[in-house]
Amino acid sequence: MNALPIIVATGIAWLIWRVVHNLFIRSPLDNIPGPAPPSLIRGNLGQLFDRHGWDFLDGLGEKYGKVVRLTGILGHRILYVFDPAALHQVIIKEADIYDLPEWSTDNVRLTMGPGLLGVHGNQHRRQRRMLNPVFSIKHMRSITPVFYDVAHKLRSGLEVQVGDKPTTVDILGWFGRTALELIGQGGLGYSLDTLDTPAPNPYGDALKEFLPALFANSELQFLTNYVKKIGSPAFRAAMIDWLPLPALHRVKRIVNKMDTEAKNVYFHKRNAFQAGEQSVLKQVEEGKDIMSVLLQANMAASEENRLTDEEIIGQMSLLVIAGTDTTSNSLTVVMELLAQYPDIQDKLRAEIKQAREECGEDIPYDTLVSLPYMDALCRETLRLFPPVSFIFREAQKDIVMPLSEPMISVDRTTINEIPVPAGTTVIVAIRPVNQSKDIWGDDAKEFKPERWLSPLPSTVMDAHVPGVYSNLMTFNGGGRACIGFKFSQLEMKVVLATIISTFKVSLAPNAKDVMWNLSAVRYPTVGNDSDRPACPITLECLKV
Repeated sequence: MNALPIIVATGIAWLIWRVVHNLFIRSPLDNIPGPAPPSLIRGNLGQLFDRHGWDFLDGLGEKYGKVVRLTGILGHRILYVFDPAALHQVIIKEADIYDLPEWSTDNVRLTMGPGLLGVHGNQHRRQRRMLNPVFSIKHMRSITPVFYDVAHKLRSGLEVQVGDKPTTVDILGWFGRTALELIGQGGLGYSLDTLDTPAPNPYGDALKEFLPALFANSELQFLTNYVKKIGSPAFRAAMIDWLPLPALHRVKRIVNKMDTEAKNVYFHKRNAFQAGEQSVLKQVEEGKDIMSVLLQANMAASEENRLTDEEIIGQMSLLVIAGTDTTSNSLTVVMELLAQYPDIQDKLRAEIKQAREECGEDIPYDTLVSLPYMDALCRETLRLFPPVSFIFREAQKDIVMPLSEPMISVDRTTINEIPVPAGTTVIVAIRPVNQSKDIWGDDAKEFKPERWLSPLPSTVMDAHVPGVYSNLMTFNGGGRACIGFKFSQLEMKVVLATIISTFKVSLAPNAKDVMWNLSAVRYPTVGNDSDRPACPITLECLKV
């Protein structure tokens, strides 16, 4: 309590300084077009973090161009960017200058530990080097049978629920549990959901709640930089409990639950491995899950390259959180689309059937990933409906941002580049660059898997979009590209090959009530006001 006056005085002084700096000191970014902030305190953040804010996001490019000025807390200037040349600088050429913001990495460390998204510089590069082999093609081949085992459990569970007549199921719930078990078996070598009953999994429920709960507190995350040095970690943790913010308390409860589970899994496996327990030694030697490969590599690494227990637990938490919602939600989108387009569903099923006739029920890795129509379907889904709509970067020093084409500034002059002051928040806008008509043509916003079955327009290659996957920004690019995108693609294809060969998919009676919400990872609910992620789909067992 003795520290309270100091905290209050520090807070007031900081607020005054920020207001004066942002409102009365001119910035070159003031000449970049953008929407007026509806709030002095929140700026445009209320619109940016509105779960129904799709119209606001889509309207930015239509009204203001490919680089847009937004306003953050107390007038802080933000650039919303989807110009390809600017993105190339941010993601590839000057990635060290446009690093993750400190508030972002601080919050990742607070919620998930010091994994890839919570560290910078050499520590990030060292972790990435250690993890790269577990996401190689060789390793993907070895874990494909593990994925099929999980997919078979999903199929069996759905067959029990569906029975012998068309039945509406919450496909998101099933896919969420499946993605959790896929990352459990393929990532941790540990079962997180047996999928043998339709009952929800408590740990899975916590994971499904995490990203929407975190997104609901997004504006508070920007304040991390200004409170992280106040008192001890225990004092700051206590501050969360004192604040009258139930949504923040909810995040803390979810994080504590996930942290406990991750530590239980890791220390059980590590201790059994070190003690020479035969079952764990065999599992690690076979190396069919990421954690086993990582444990083995970590033991063999030199002291300076070895990851600490805290770093490995951080990777576990990141894998489980990042790999569960993104995969399950993307699979759910595919099912919705297949229900809306029966002809596409029929083509996919025919391709799967032919491959199974030639290769067996479980299509081998090399054949599966090469199925042209399935691959086109996945690429088009991830192009139009990326799980993550935008990510954050921050300029660590003054830099000049190039543009792929001139833009008209607020003072009506033509500019070809933008001076970006140090400390500027840069939002990498994934969705609009994936849907750009300048890049993909006039039908860019239409769902057309066939576009991937013939040569892409020359404008796609000419744009030089710096994404790691298919000229898209869906999985980011550069040194911070999603390390697990091949893992995710394999999960999706194994599940689709298993489910589409077993069930006919159609729209549920209440399909029109399904709304997709803007979040850290987009998610569906039934109705605008529901907080419960869900997506009904009608399934019917196919006659064999």
